[in-house]
Amino acid sequence: MPWLPLLLFALYALALSAALSVKGLRSAPGSVTDASRSPEPQHALNVLVIGATGGTGRQLVMQALERGHHVTALVRNPAALGIQHERLHVMRGNVLDVTGLDEAVRGQDAVLSALGHKRFFGPTRILSDGTRNLLRAMETYGVRRLVCETALGIGDSAGRMGLYYTFFVILVILPFYFWDKTRQERLIAASHVHWIIVRPAALSNGPRRGRYRQGRRIGSFLWTARISRGDVADFMLNQLTDDTYLRAAPGLAW
Repeated sequence: MPWLPLLLFALYALALSAALSVKGLRSAPGSVTDASRSPEPQHALNVLVIGATGGTGRQLVMQALERGHHVTALVRNPAALGIQHERLHVMRGNVLDVTGLDEAVRGQDAVLSALGHKRFFGPTRILSDGTRNLLRAMETYGVRRLVCETALGIGDSAGRMGLYYTFFVILVILPFYFWDKTRQERLIAASHVHWIIVRPAALSNGPRRGRYRQGRRIGSFLWTARISRGDVADFMLNQLTDDTYLRAAPGLAW
């Protein structure tokens, strides 16, 4: 029965997708909308960026500065950020270091989290443990707004990364990573902060278009939907003062 391994592989993929659906957050409201309109003007905020040396995090820092915000970047290695600006404060630390995290959170108006890591091939709780520490610090110091990047493929977006991701990338490379994302989303949803979870499609380093789809049923069960990290950062920054998706998890894709 040469087809048996293939059948078992497919059943495993479907089972994992179903588990990510059940364990992930199911809250994204509204219909698909087009975000090509210009964002409302924002007044300057004190913003903490978590995961600032990653692809999305770096875009968050640069675009937040472009918008006139005062930015604190919490990074393990300050030299890795490579951005200098009079309104940028770079702090050495990470979300697993409670003392350094408290110092970074204190005095902020909002937190933008693009937390990630590259420990894919084994059980991990970096995302959930780090987010738990972050939420505790935010509640302690009265920081109300959290905009957090996760991914399509979780909760009510399960399977919407397309067949390639559902049957290979998430299944083979990222199962532990995505499982931890479900814990991360649940922790955020149970918190008392004003949260917005952003679930982007497959990320690219392409140019920022300033035009993308947002809301429910983003992505495809067949084809891989994509979006640039620049556009993800653009959308996340818009959520600092927009309550449309408050306590919800919209998808995001071109």
